[in-house]
Amino acid sequence: MSKGKLEKFADMASYANVFQHPYSMMEQSEFEMRGKWRELYFNNSNPIVLELGCGKGEYTVELAKLYPDVNFIGVDIKGARMWTGATQALKEGLTNVAFLRTNIEIIDRFFAPDEVQEIWLTFSDPQMKNPRKRLSSTFFMQRYRRFLADGGIIHLKTDSNFLFTYTGYMVERNSLPLLFRTEDLYHTEGIDETTRRILSIQTYYEAMWMERGLNIRYMKFRLPREGELTEPEIEIPLDEYRSYKRPKRSGLATSK
Repeated sequence: MSKGKLEKFADMASYANVFQHPYSMMEQSEFEMRGKWRELYFNNSNPIVLELGCGKGEYTVELAKLYPDVNFIGVDIKGARMWTGATQALKEGLTNVAFLRTNIEIIDRFFAPDEVQEIWLTFSDPQMKNPRKRLSSTFFMQRYRRFLADGGIIHLKTDSNFLFTYTGYMVERNSLPLLFRTEDLYHTEGIDETTRRILSIQTYYEAMWMERGLNIRYMKFRLPREGELTEPEIEIPLDEYRSYKRPKRSGLATSK
């Protein structure tokens, strides 16, 4: 019998690789490991990579297996999902993995300037109605700048044509250095073997999207620290679905 939410939360309260600091907790205190993740948790000087909106944590765990000399932190507010990856990491003795349960809107409270080298956005909610909630919006890019190394890399892997198109316009509008872009990841030639191995890691949701015959899109770009960021003012067709086996919720055809 699988564990319920309460049992999973009880487990994670004792997990050494899980840090739980939702917004309500952070209103009264500061995060003691901010700027000290390597010193106080990882005990090394290796690069730090975040997966924001990590869900079950599969991507975080698999990346950690591929790169034992890199530190990975999965971030999400939904602890019952995160339990899966955190439990697997403990069972497999992965010391280069941690999980942070918090609201991504306050992610800059947990990391100091230059503490993070890369960010992964894997199958984020496209937030078609509200640009400020999109994890690839300039609203979030400004927050990432506060702790991401200058010119640090951001990866976007998504099934959403809306989010992919929006992010492309955002990158172009702000002249961010685009390193790679494909609208059909698994049918694109010329990807080197190392990159393909990374991108072939499949999350729970990715497997569902592929089962429906949806293309998986991927984009990689750099985020320089300097320069004003401006939202693109372009109407983009909405996705024809909102989530797995559900229709889109809005009657609108396009959104910015």
